[in-house]
This record gives sequence, structure tokens and C-alpha cells, in this order.
Amino acid sequence: MGSAVRIARETTEQVLTEWGVSRRHPTVDPALLILSELVTNSVQHAAVLSPNLTVIYAAGPDTFAFAVHDRHPYQPLLFSASTRTSTRATSGGLDTVMELTLGLGGTAVIRGDADGKGKSIWITLPL
Repeated sequence: MGSAVRIARETTEQVLTEWGVSRRHPTVDPALLILSELVTNSVQHAAVLSPNLTVIYAAGPDTFAFAVHDRHPYQPLLFSASTRTSTRATSGGLDTVMELTLGLGGTAVIRGDADGKGKSIWITLPL
């Protein structure tokens, strides 16, 4: 798992650098943490049916988007009780992803594969 997370983070840093986004940009560290959580979740929960995962990148003038894709059919809930209320501490994982994403003014969505046997979790963050 550690190598998957490390490779995903290093690749993301390289992509951002190539797209002219400074490593010191305030969105970069939270984006890398979000990515790490999504890759970790995929490795921990989807690897039995999907030993490979893919990270997809997209960008616009003021946005950076990425997705972690695997071929496991289960689609987790992105919004739990803890992401809707600020009084309860988060439990990590997707709660952390959602707290960071929403805190940055970003969006998160799950897109299922056409055959129903996989999904991508897309995160879009403003730059």
C-alpha cells in the first residue's frame, strides 16, 4: 500500500509542476492528502477484485481535478453524518476527504463505470 500511495503522490506533484502549479500553492498539500486517502481506500477495500488502480488528472485555468479509479463495484457514501455536521470529529478515510474537499470549496463525486463493475471518485479543487 505504501508504495502505491508514494507513487501516486510523486506523480501528482510532477503533474502539478508540469502544469505550472507551485508546490507551495495552498491547495497542493490538502490535495495530496486527499489523494493519499483515496488511494489507501482503494488498496485496502478494492484490491481483492481490482488489484490495479488508476489516477486520472484534469485541469482548467482555475481548477485541478483528479480521480482514483478501481474496478470494484462498491460505491461508498461520500457524505456521512460527520461531514454534514461540524460538531462530530471525523473518523478518517472518506470523512477526511470530504472535510478537506469541502473546506477548500471543492467538489467530490463518484462516477460508476458503464458496466457497473468499477468506479472513479473525482475530486475538483479550486486553484
